[in-house]
Amino acid sequence: MNKAITDGVVFMPPAFTAGNLGQFSRGDGIPGSATYAGYANAAFEPADQDFAGCLEILKTDGVQKLRYMGQTPILPGCYLRVSAKVKAISGALPAVRIAGWAGDANENAVTNVTLSTTPVDLTTYGEVVEVSAIVGVGSRNGVDMVWGTQPVYGHFGIDLTGQNGGIVRIDDIVIEDVTGVFLRDMMNWVDVRDYGAIGDGVTDDSAAFEAADQAANGRRILVSAGTYHLASSTTLDHRVQFEGTVTMPDAAIFSLTKAFDLPTYIDAFGGDEELAFKKALQSLMNNADHESLDLGGRRVSIHSPIDVQAAVPNRTTYAQRRVIRNGQLRAEGSSNWNPDVVTSQATYAANNPWVLTNVSNVANIQLGSLVEGPIGVGREIYVKEVNVAAQQVTLSQPLSRAPTTQTYTFTRFKYILDFTGFERLNVFELEGLEFQCGEEASGLVLPRLGTVNVIRNCVFNRPGHRAITSIGDGCQGMLIDLCQFISHEGGLNPQDRQSVAITCNANDVKIRNCRASQFRHFAVLSGTHSIITGNHFFQGGGVAGGPRTAGIVINVRACNTQISGNYIDNAFIEWTNEREPEPDHTGGFGFAGLSITNNVMLSSDVSTSFSYIVWRPVGTGHIINGLNVSGNTFRVVGTSIERAERIDLSQGSVLKSSMKKINFVGNTHHNVTYATSNPLVVDHDQNTAASVWEVDTGNKLPFEGFALNVDSVVTTSRPRNASNVTRNHMPYTQTRIGSNDDRVQLIWPEDMLGDANVTIRMDK
Repeated sequence: MNKAITDGVVFMPPAFTAGNLGQFSRGDGIPGSATYAGYANAAFEPADQDFAGCLEILKTDGVQKLRYMGQTPILPGCYLRVSAKVKAISGALPAVRIAGWAGDANENAVTNVTLSTTPVDLTTYGEVVEVSAIVGVGSRNGVDMVWGTQPVYGHFGIDLTGQNGGIVRIDDIVIEDVTGVFLRDMMNWVDVRDYGAIGDGVTDDSAAFEAADQAANGRRILVSAGTYHLASSTTLDHRVQFEGTVTMPDAAIFSLTKAFDLPTYIDAFGGDEELAFKKALQSLMNNADHESLDLGGRRVSIHSPIDVQAAVPNRTTYAQRRVIRNGQLRAEGSSNWNPDVVTSQATYAANNPWVLTNVSNVANIQLGSLVEGPIGVGREIYVKEVNVAAQQVTLSQPLSRAPTTQTYTFTRFKYILDFTGFERLNVFELEGLEFQCGEEASGLVLPRLGTVNVIRNCVFNRPGHRAITSIGDGCQGMLIDLCQFISHEGGLNPQDRQSVAITCNANDVKIRNCRASQFRHFAVLSGTHSIITGNHFFQGGGVAGGPRTAGIVINVRACNTQISGNYIDNAFIEWTNEREPEPDHTGGFGFAGLSITNNVMLSSDVSTSFSYIVWRPVGTGHIINGLNVSGNTFRVVGTSIERAERIDLSQGSVLKSSMKKINFVGNTHHNVTYATSNPLVVDHDQNTAASVWEVDTGNKLPFEGFALNVDSVVTTSRPRNASNVTRNHMPYTQTRIGSNDDRVQLIWPEDMLGDANVTIRMDK
């Protein structure tokens, strides 16, 4: 690089002649300063044997100055060598040095820069001594006069110092571009040092970084070796290469808009992957030039939970689509992943079911803690808010018939990505990430509020306690697609497992095409209008005849939820209302709106009491008012079970006489003793003449229901009386017959024989 060649910039002063000494100043070289034209103690010497034409000066001043009065430009990235050859002729022997005067854009003197070099003594008459110095913007090895970016031009020459009275001769002043000493001849980058960056880890280099960015003009920015402190937020709009590293305050944002990927940030922050990830997240949520952070396939070592909101301290809400994709987040083993456990006594009231009051030790209870207690605390209830001043804790879900005062346990799991610091976060996406939890860390905890957040094609590998947790309504409309959940509890019996893959509280959640192995629960859902489709989850154990746990827990009565096309392996669907503060059914729809269709349900070596669909009402008087179970395959291997569905009445009661709108048809049963159906078609054979035919449902009505209605009676053989005379009578029916109310009667006007198909319903 040579500006004189490439850009036609003139650096070289003219040679000394008898007629141009007015271009050389006896002062600083600025306009109006005295020159050597007509000066009695200086003259042009045309015939020196060493110099040809040169300037001869009698030194009379303490510092005898010689400056070229032309403005020599100082350009970022350009380095100049100023040199002169000098020899002593007679008299006192002085010293000589390169010197200059620095001027800014307003032609004012810049004094806070180096303006001269160390003098060189002249020791012998007639000996030619060359002095030189390199001047430039950047602090580089070999640069004698570092001027930074404030000066834009200089007046250069020499100073004669030391004793007066000596005569010296000075060859022409030479100023040449020596940038090639520092930079490659052909380069496609600019170096931040050329724009004033110091790289000492203390000086604020942010302005120099941005100046280099402005000058890059499509080229790369090189952050050469050093440690660069950026005291304020800095944005680089060009590609950047890091040989050196960067330090910044936590709140300062570093945005690399043309190199926005995690590997570049790791280079920038000296290989500190965790810090680099936080800084990249901070930029992701503060700069509109990129919508996604690509981890570049990197495995990032995480040594403690990442509080995402703390990493982005200027945001408590965010509602623009942003994506983190393509990499691994690996929890490195340490005590930082140990859950924090607090035990506190609190007061609960059913008329304020979302809040615990008079909470002792409230200051130590953390947002996002799992709430457990001896009575009335349902599964997967979390702390949504903590009000220390009021001694109150707000819950993600109500309690159910909890006592006025009891002791609760609050357990705060530690998540690799923790979004609980956000008040609201919308349309945030995680794609193609693997959470390597290492049996200690949990995976992901959502913000308190949020809409249509997306988790796609991710792997949650061996989470210590939870994979995806919602502590409030941050799961509204959430999409979980194509994810894999791998438990570390596969060697435990199902009832001894503690880990849960997915917890959701809000409505409109979609869980699709995921796979989960051997958790205690695959999904615990408390919202309505959920769609769960195409998933494979299995929760088997090693003990023959051992218990199984719920794969899906639907924790709301009127759920309006679709569960379709899943492979449900050694697990069951549980429908309950364990989180209702007043769980008794006193009106309304009751349990309603659940559709379970076209699923493959498989189990092996389970107890005979196992069922694939378990209705567990809490409280009294419950009914089902809308259930569709159709097209499913219920298959048992290695043993048999009594029925595919059952009621768990351990905490409640039901009104079988008030069941409504239950469709339980088209299912396939293998090794299931009672293949239930509603409506149920019973093929009745009456071999003994009687006026009352009692039709037994054979325990095949769903949930061991009552025979409430007869849809139709179709005779399938000739109806005849005891004398074998054909009769065309039509019987009427009587329902709820027998000790279990599960039979019906066909009542004829006389004793009859024959066969009939009777369609019976257990609902109204």
